Amino acid sequence: MVRIKPLLQPQQLRAILIPPTPRASIPPLRAAPTPSSPYSSSSTSPRAPAPLIPSPTPFIPDVQTFLTVIGRGLNQHASKFPTWESLFSLTTDQLRELGVEPARTRRYLLQWRLRFRQGQYGVGGEMQHVNDGAADLVILEPEPATAAAALRARKYVVNVPAGRSAKDCSVDEMTRVRGYKVRGARTIVGPYALPLKNGHGVRVTITEGMWEDRRGHKVDGGERRRTEVRYKKRIAERREMRERGL
Repeated sequence: MVRIKPLLQPQQLRAILIPPTPRASIPPLRAAPTPSSPYSSSSTSPRAPAPLIPSPTPFIPDVQTFLTVIGRGLNQHASKFPTWESLFSLTTDQLRELGVEPARTRRYLLQWRLRFRQGQYGVGGEMQHVNDGAADLVILEPEPATAAAALRARKYVVNVPAGRSAKDCSVDEMTRVRGYKVRGARTIVGPYALPLKNGHGVRVTITEGMWEDRRGHKVDGGERRRTEVRYKKRIAERREMRERGL
């Protein structure tokens, strides 16, 4: 019996009789949008807020006075700040370009600028009645209702206009001052307080360095070199004693 060989294979016949199923088109992938960083330098990003410029006070009315009271020789740079706004707006790089050196001096100035913005004044900073850099302080004694209350009555140190007493001023004209107190019957004690000629109060005059943060003094080279320095001192003392024949 003769076997007839088919002309087409079963796979080929199936491909002819059954039409191919159309494949769904897959859209191309797109990169996810990158979120904009708040620190990007694009033109649409918000700029840094302008520095806050505090208002001068009666005790600190200008640049010269501010640099004088904070000390450390900063008053020699007063001519580099033409306005009050420039004093509180210049950056540390701009201060370096102006010649405010060394770096610790610039940091010290920036620290006091921040304190002044926050209302953290030094001694006398809250005084409201200042004449030519001097302020008068007197004692305020509230009138007691009874004799027993008079023994327990507290006395306060207040700032008043020059030449006037606490009795001559209204409550709105008097400013209580921190850092000063009454000792004994009628003695006001506090930093930079000098008694008035009439004996009824004291006068505080703006002085260089009255707000200064004093730097510590190194003893025998400081903590890191103290042991070494003292060891060398003992050797030098023994050598000197041997030379003297002691």
